[in-house]
Amino acid sequence: MFPIINFNAVEFLWHDKWATADSRVRAGIIVLRYIYAIVRDFFSGQLTMRAMSLVYTTLLSIVPLLAFSFSVLKGFGIHKKLEPALLTMLEPLGPRSAEITTNLIALVDNVRGDWLATFGLAFLFFTVITMIQKIEESFNFVWQVEKPRSFAQRFTEYISVLLVGPVLMVAAMGAIASISNTSLVQQVAAIEPFGYWLVLLGKSLPYLMVIVVFTFVYSFIPNTKVKLSSALVGGITSGVIWATLSMFFAATVAASPTRLAIYAGFAIGIVVLIWLYLNWIILLIGAQLSFYVQHPEYLRSGRARVDLPNRERELLALLTMEMVGRDFLEGKPGPRMDQLAASINLPATVLTPILEQLESAGLLRATENQEAIPGRSLDRITLQDIVNSVRNYQVDSYPAHQDMKRIRDLLDSMDKAIDSALDGQTLRSLVADKSEDADPTHT
Repeated sequence: MFPIINFNAVEFLWHDKWATADSRVRAGIIVLRYIYAIVRDFFSGQLTMRAMSLVYTTLLSIVPLLAFSFSVLKGFGIHKKLEPALLTMLEPLGPRSAEITTNLIALVDNVRGDWLATFGLAFLFFTVITMIQKIEESFNFVWQVEKPRSFAQRFTEYISVLLVGPVLMVAAMGAIASISNTSLVQQVAAIEPFGYWLVLLGKSLPYLMVIVVFTFVYSFIPNTKVKLSSALVGGITSGVIWATLSMFFAATVAASPTRLAIYAGFAIGIVVLIWLYLNWIILLIGAQLSFYVQHPEYLRSGRARVDLPNRERELLALLTMEMVGRDFLEGKPGPRMDQLAASINLPATVLTPILEQLESAGLLRATENQEAIPGRSLDRITLQDIVNSVRNYQVDSYPAHQDMKRIRDLLDSMDKAIDSALDGQTLRSLVADKSEDADPTHT
């Protein structure tokens, strides 16, 4: 039934008549397109499957992650402020949130000490980095990024965030608390309507911090360039959903003690699992929205597979190598895969197989920073090599037929004609021709 709804929604939302409709109607249709795309991706099952995987990873990593944050904060003498932050995040779990927070902090206290001095520290680093790696894989899937960060990038960037992140978060919470307790703020709060707005702001600050954290995650985690505006839209939307769902979830838990009682001691564990799952679903939905805001051209197709004919593959291979070769000659850093895809206005998943074939043929090479550079001298890369790298496929067997030899001879003659047209032309000559076309003084 869903594919029928899917087809009708596509036909209705992308009808040509909306181009000439009233501006308010067009705005409404655009919003519906985003909602349709998010709902379609949700029911495809990929987001829910990755959310469940992240729940499992979170359960394994939560204590090491808190232990790491606790150790960092202790170095600055502010480790005791971790508990209020954790209590705020677990508040939707109801009255048991304080108990869970206390137990987690107790576990973290047990982790600290001699255990961290030897093998435990290495295991802690491994667990925490593995968790963030899983998060990156899920976000790369949402952003249709095929290649993750290199190991060196992961280690340096992840560790820097883990070291600075907890300090900044707790410092921000401390600064907010300090400002709210100053005599000037208290005097202003005694004056209406400023007092009402200050109280409202105080209640909103935890959710504003959630929005800031979500926006940062959307900007930093994917291995691609994410615009701040796109990340902010996803952060605000997921933050509002999180705040709304938190209140609803807390009310549901508080109103269902008898239903949870049938699970006895397992009740709190089940509630925690559900809450973690909902949190990851919200985070992934926000990431998907950020992707569509930055790439609205994918709203209609989503992750639909695009099969390119040979002519288009050859065109993309030549265009990609020309762009890489030009940047190389001009002494610029090589373009990243996402930059190449964005400049050609194609999904990264479409361009990735082309890049992999060029790399396998030794025509392209990726640096440590995932920048594409020529695999060898431009004079030694012929256009014939580029075309053949994406045209030739090894086929194990052919169906027997009496006309097979005649047809193969015909195809061979076509290949020879193409090779003759490209004979002697190299990537350097292609780049040089492009430079001459762009030079207004060239005659």
